[in-house]
Amino acid sequence: MRKMSLYALLLCGICFFGACSKDGEAGPKGDTGAAGPAGPKGDAGENGPGIIYSDWLDVEYEAVKEESDENDNGQLDTLFFGAGIEAEKLTDEILSTGDVKVFVNLGSEDGKEIVALPYSIPFYGATITPSFSEQLITLIASGDASTIEDEGVKYLQYRYVLIPGSEEARKAAGIDWNDYKQVKAYLKLKD
Repeated sequence: MRKMSLYALLLCGICFFGACSKDGEAGPKGDTGAAGPAGPKGDAGENGPGIIYSDWLDVEYEAVKEESDENDNGQLDTLFFGAGIEAEKLTDEILSTGDVKVFVNLGSEDGKEIVALPYSIPFYGATITPSFSEQLITLIASGDASTIEDEGVKYLQYRYVLIPGSEEARKAAGIDWNDYKQVKAYLKLKD
């Protein structure tokens, strides 16, 4: 008898829900409720990595020369132009776990035209390339890329940005990046 009552109840439920339809009209939209009270203020987050940047700097390049063969009357040939920017806060830790960016403003302070280094114009054979060591940024250029001043306006000023690392990236050891199934599983991608 108990099994029979359970079946009857299940049959009534199926009939009740099956009889419902969405053929009727929707009722009018209700008024928007009042806003609730503001929640408590959260705790202050940790400071992110302290990005360090310089002012726009005047940089002076020097020609690096090599003495020619004696047949050229002992003249000196220019190999390249070099400059150094002292960067006191450029540490071994930033070199090992962070990033260093160097920019040059080809324009003026009022008409900025900023490009990232390394920079090259293949048509002219012009290049400026940075290298980094503790507390020093070395610039090598194919021509004199020194800061210049024309009628009180400076051109070719440089700026560096030091970006300390804050968290090591997760490792992807053993992943065949050409196998979609492995990549999908590792990156938790959805189809």
